[in-house]
Amino acid sequence: MIRLLALVLSCLLWANTAGAVEPFTIRDIRVEGLQRISEGTIYNYLPLDRGDQLTPANARSAIRELYRTGFFQDVSLAREGNILVINVQERPAIANVSLSGNKAIKEEELRRVMFDIGLSEGEVFDRLVLDRLSQELVKQYYSQGRYAVNVDTRVTELERNRVRVAIVIDEGDVAEIRHINIVGNETFTDKDIRKEFEADIKPFWKFWSKEGQYSREKLSGDMEKLRSYYLDRGYVDFNIESTQVSIGPEKQDIYITANVVEGDVYGVDEVQITGDLVIDEGTLRRLIITQPGEIFSRKKVEQSVENITAILANIGYAFANVNPITDVDRDNRLVSINFFVDPGKRVYIRRIQFVGNSKTKDEVLRREMRQMEGAWFSQSAIDRSRVRMQRLTYFETVEMETPAVPGTDDQVDVIVTVSERPAGSFTVGLGYSQVQGLIASLSIQQDNFIGSGKRLGLGISHSKIISSLNITYNNPYWTDEGVSRGFFMRYQEFDQGAANISTFTSSEWALGMNFGVPITEVDYLRSGLGYRNSQLNIGRFQTECAEFDEEGNCLRFEFVLVPSPGDPLSASLDANGDGVLSPDEREFDVLDWSLSWSRDSRNHFLNPTRGSAQTLTLQTALPGSTRQYYKISYRGAKYWPIWAGLVFSVRGNLGYGDSYDSYDKDSLATPIDIEVPIGDCDPSDLMRLDTGLPFYEHFYSGGVRDLRGYDDNTLGPKDAFCRSVGGDFKVAGGMELAIPTPFAAGSGTRIALFVDTGYVYENIKAFEASKLRGSFGLSVTWEAPIGPIVISYAFPFNDQPGDRTEDLQFSFGTTF
Repeated sequence: MIRLLALVLSCLLWANTAGAVEPFTIRDIRVEGLQRISEGTIYNYLPLDRGDQLTPANARSAIRELYRTGFFQDVSLAREGNILVINVQERPAIANVSLSGNKAIKEEELRRVMFDIGLSEGEVFDRLVLDRLSQELVKQYYSQGRYAVNVDTRVTELERNRVRVAIVIDEGDVAEIRHINIVGNETFTDKDIRKEFEADIKPFWKFWSKEGQYSREKLSGDMEKLRSYYLDRGYVDFNIESTQVSIGPEKQDIYITANVVEGDVYGVDEVQITGDLVIDEGTLRRLIITQPGEIFSRKKVEQSVENITAILANIGYAFANVNPITDVDRDNRLVSINFFVDPGKRVYIRRIQFVGNSKTKDEVLRREMRQMEGAWFSQSAIDRSRVRMQRLTYFETVEMETPAVPGTDDQVDVIVTVSERPAGSFTVGLGYSQVQGLIASLSIQQDNFIGSGKRLGLGISHSKIISSLNITYNNPYWTDEGVSRGFFMRYQEFDQGAANISTFTSSEWALGMNFGVPITEVDYLRSGLGYRNSQLNIGRFQTECAEFDEEGNCLRFEFVLVPSPGDPLSASLDANGDGVLSPDEREFDVLDWSLSWSRDSRNHFLNPTRGSAQTLTLQTALPGSTRQYYKISYRGAKYWPIWAGLVFSVRGNLGYGDSYDSYDKDSLATPIDIEVPIGDCDPSDLMRLDTGLPFYEHFYSGGVRDLRGYDDNTLGPKDAFCRSVGGDFKVAGGMELAIPTPFAAGSGTRIALFVDTGYVYENIKAFEASKLRGSFGLSVTWEAPIGPIVISYAFPFNDQPGDRTEDLQFSFGTTF
């Protein structure tokens, strides 16, 4: 109405101004009132020139054209002799536009809207444009369900005919759904129908959730889910007659009413397959999951279409169309279905293009592709290629598109778009673990060395338990067939006592190489050969005479290490039975060979939601080593997506080891002479002499990354002072239910409910299920910049007197 009134007044003004000028021949034109706009701009828009006859008609036309430029808020014509005088008053220029109060919509997005409408710095100010912007911003917030939004525009006049525009936004809260009423549903309850709704009433305990927030898009999607709910259960004539949405007086509460007509239940009469059947009809029929005699289900029909389309896409028919044609017999309440198959032309891949890999070489991505150039299109090969790339640690996201090649109907390109994450790091930092205490680390790690996909690393760390230096190298594609090769060198000093293990320290240096061979897309075989030299500092010092005179008097004493009382580990090293632990008895050379099989079908390397990961490893000390032994271990985990972002997983961990030399048979070591441990641990866990697998290769249990709720490495066999000594046989497992992160969604954050169980036994013959310890609780894992932060709160069960339990456990930081 205001704009219409302004237009009428402008027309009257033009008429009066034009009518006030008598017709004459224009000898010259002069413009007055200009400040920023040049005369040349006026002449470009002016439909008059020197020598023209000025009439009321073309005078009105001239004024109209100058108004249309939007540069002026007043235009008038005057005459001085035969000179046409154009008097103008320019609109002010916008000197500055400020935004405040916006949080839900980023400033970049709002400024893009402002630019599209025509309100930006340097532009001519127009009040109507400002009003239109205000309406558009309100519309943007309404789309988010913020109906209490208020957009206040303030214009301040400045010198030199300029203005400052301030846009102050009070976003308000998102309106929440307070009530949903479905009218007309007689067969199903509101609760059943609304289970899959995205816009639903938020439970009071989900205070962090956006579940109850309203938006038109959510409501539209939920109405389609409502329709699908009935169509999937045979209600072919189901109809939503109307949907009403009302807003409370404070614009914070939403009330929704949907009026529905259910209709009757229909069954399936006949199922046919017609069209160009490039695959045997019998094969296609096995892909159809809806059968005659069943209740009609649109979901089953759509799944059947997807099954047929998928198998056609895997043999090159990328643009296959399967159209389910239904014939509804309302008299008998039956539906006949005809799946009409139009495979289209068989398509092959012209070119594979990679985008976004500024650091990573094309060949690194290309070797992960299972879809080849020049080959027939295969959707399964493309999907598998995407999963393989997502499992690489140096890509944040991987997207694949298959656009048709222009001008052809049988070719497509594959465009792979990746977002790279930093693959290299130089870190000097601190961490803390309840077991290791303060951890100081220096690490240089490059998982994608010069874009080749090779891994190179140098790590130095120090804590009260372990000090280590590591150098690693791995080439995952040593050969074009995918055979990997790696090398490592390591030196470490380990204080077992600080790790809750029977008191001894060790120093070790090692080097080796390994190879990996892919067997299938998800199966991998690895083998490694290495050498280790370990020296143990174990036992207690005792003075002994090193030199006697002729009369048997001691001339010189020396310190020697002897087995510690009550320590079965040091006792087992006294192989010659002389009561002294010589340097030769405390030094071990190991020629280590390992063979492992792994299977990894997880959809993401960090936080998987489906798939499994399994590893079976055989490690053995070859003949020629100081001790000959073997270790067999298995680790496995399986993930299932359940509902609404919940992921259920189970895991298992088994370990067993033994010696195959004659050390135990030939040893003269004496078991400790203690029947009851000095402490409150279980007497049945007392180990009197370590046999079988050497104790420096034992398995251990307990801790935040193993069996939560128990102190690290404290479960299992004990020495005479109830200190853990580990064992030859380990059993562990658990279940987890991963919950969607309430406050911050991200691939690096994970919250889970867990149940853990496990124990370590002296040997496999000592296994007793009743000794298995357990715990349940809540864990939080966050991949922070300083390394993984792990926090768990556990409630142990089946714990026994003497067990060292911990309800709250955590660690942060990382070491090599």
